[in-house]
Amino acid sequence: MDNIKLTRRTLLKAGAATAISGLATQGVWAAGSDKPEKEEVKVGFIPLTDCASVIMASVLGFDKKYGIKIVLSKEASWPGVRDKLVNGELDAAHVLYGLVYGVHLGAGGPKKDMAVLMNLNHNGQAITLSKKLADKGAVDGPSLAKLMKADPREYSFAQTFPTGTHAMWLYYWLASHGINPLHDAKVITVPPPQMVANMRIGNMDGFCVGEPWNHRAIVDGVGITATTTQDIWRDHPEKVLGTSAEWVKKYPNTARALTAAVLEAGRWIDASLSNKLKMAETIADKSYVNTTVDVINQRILGRYQNGLGKTWDDPNPMRFYNDGQVNFPFLSDGMWFLTQQKRWGLLKSEPDYLAVATQINQLDVYKDAAGMAKVALPKSNMRTIKMLDGATFDGKNPKAFADSFKIKA
Repeated sequence: MDNIKLTRRTLLKAGAATAISGLATQGVWAAGSDKPEKEEVKVGFIPLTDCASVIMASVLGFDKKYGIKIVLSKEASWPGVRDKLVNGELDAAHVLYGLVYGVHLGAGGPKKDMAVLMNLNHNGQAITLSKKLADKGAVDGPSLAKLMKADPREYSFAQTFPTGTHAMWLYYWLASHGINPLHDAKVITVPPPQMVANMRIGNMDGFCVGEPWNHRAIVDGVGITATTTQDIWRDHPEKVLGTSAEWVKKYPNTARALTAAVLEAGRWIDASLSNKLKMAETIADKSYVNTTVDVINQRILGRYQNGLGKTWDDPNPMRFYNDGQVNFPFLSDGMWFLTQQKRWGLLKSEPDYLAVATQINQLDVYKDAAGMAKVALPKSNMRTIKMLDGATFDGKNPKAFADSFKIKA
């Protein structure tokens, strides 16, 4: 089996040869001053499909193209990733967007100035309800709200980190259907790979997590997909390549090189069906996500089922590049997360939304890396966001947006 795995990885590396051929041995930086300060970069990841571009940057050798070696570190939980980023055990990580913002403001643990180098993916998360709830008729937002009113017991829902993306998707979705997540339910924090096992033994009624764990709940017969996060906010950012502001300041050339390498890997994944299948085969390995290839590749290819007989081809599946639109760290995206953290009482005072987003999202580093990797840039640092409830956010008046919700802390 080990020989088979070795052969597979050797073939994958060979498949990237065309992409990385024709380079001078010293890499793509200008001679001398732009050379990465660190040759080895330790990058953490959680076993989720959206860690793929970080994994493939290493497996396919895109890191070597930019003069670095990515040393991958499989982590057990988001609090663990947070702690290792804060104390410097990790140089960077595949990490929740909202976790980075929470740490920066002291809302998600020890306060430390943080940095977002790039987005890793759009879309591709979901909210799963237990099969037991589905058997009682709760299969989507309206039917869940109806059941909770008819049978007012304590309902438990899980997310992966208090200031993270999954908490924000779960809260927004529940509130849009008249359910106050802080008063009408009990919310717990569970690491992504443990979601399905906890649902199997009855520890929760629902959860929000990244793939492949929503699809795995269906395969294992313990849950159904109530909604996808792309139905909450189409083309939402999800995981980011995160680090500390201190690390970026100390190793600016390394930060650019790492960003460029992961950018190229995301472009490679999205380039073809064949590449997506190769990616799924690679990251399914026990060293990475540790699941079956089929559990990963179904939703990567946009082939969805809800566990109740409904199937569909989703036009907005998880994407890793999309002509660079996925990867640009729009300031308005970061500001949106701040409005929701304020909405739910995670931030005790009103932040300077634009100033915080500008501090964290490393636009200059990203733009330099995009130039190195020949990735197009958008015309603006902001974009308009449309939510499932009809709300629109463009970053122009974030305080008013944060205050506009009827259901909040």
